[in-house]
Amino acid sequence: MKEIVIISGKGGTGKTSITASFASLANGKAVLADCDVDAADLHLILNPSIINSTVFRSGHKAAIRTEACNGCGKCMELCRFDAVRKIETDKIKKYSIDSVRCDGCGVCFRFCPENAIDFKEEICGDWFISDTRFGKMVHAKLGIAADNSGKLVTLVRTEAKKIAVENNAEFVIIDGSPGIGCPVIASLTAADCALIVTEPTVSGDHDFRRIASLTSKLGIKTIVCVNKWDINPDFTEQIKTFTETNDMTFAGVIRYDKTVSTAQRAQKTVTEFSSGGAAEDIRMIWDSVTQSL
Repeated sequence: MKEIVIISGKGGTGKTSITASFASLANGKAVLADCDVDAADLHLILNPSIINSTVFRSGHKAAIRTEACNGCGKCMELCRFDAVRKIETDKIKKYSIDSVRCDGCGVCFRFCPENAIDFKEEICGDWFISDTRFGKMVHAKLGIAADNSGKLVTLVRTEAKKIAVENNAEFVIIDGSPGIGCPVIASLTAADCALIVTEPTVSGDHDFRRIASLTSKLGIKTIVCVNKWDINPDFTEQIKTFTETNDMTFAGVIRYDKTVSTAQRAQKTVTEFSSGGAAEDIRMIWDSVTQSL
């Protein structure tokens, strides 16, 4: 079983469209994982039917039980995040904790002399196992302003690999997050290969080089493709040259094709919707990726 992670240095390069098309080209031999938990959108194309939904809990937040608080102020004295608020009513001094400012360090909980502070595990989102027309899919939704996206990504990957082993799947195809942050690193670590999807623009080239530096540091086999290459052939050539001189594999290019947007509106993958144009290019890139593995 091979784990393929589709990533991009910036958002909007076509990463999810390519991931969905790869799912259709795998002929039922892949388990899918949407690891872009902060802004998951693979489900918009694959229209999954949820089989199992589980709450994701991670991290803790402090909360003062006001009836038990004696107003000593020890929590405010120790808090480094300015999360403790003083409440004074009818000359009774109490304290409360702003959950948005609370960093979950637990110092107030441990040192409260009255044991008046609860330190409960936080509900940060939900994760799902679903059926799609191309096979099983594991995906998640991180709560608004919730932390620990890296842990949720690791959970999604782990569950996808379990399902792949149980079903003798040949591939786990992962839609990673854009950028180079914690969820991206969690998506990439120990994967068999990373496909970087970039575009021939100044920002696309800049962010492509950043993500390529990350995959190099992680020691992951890196494959590159350029989406909408024909909007700037000179930049495309620069990206290709950089790829080939930095021990990466250049898998090919995808032309600008309005059919991509039409397919998305129809909730179809590009390769389902069409046989030519961008769909043909994506098929060639899929062949290149699987052959390199």
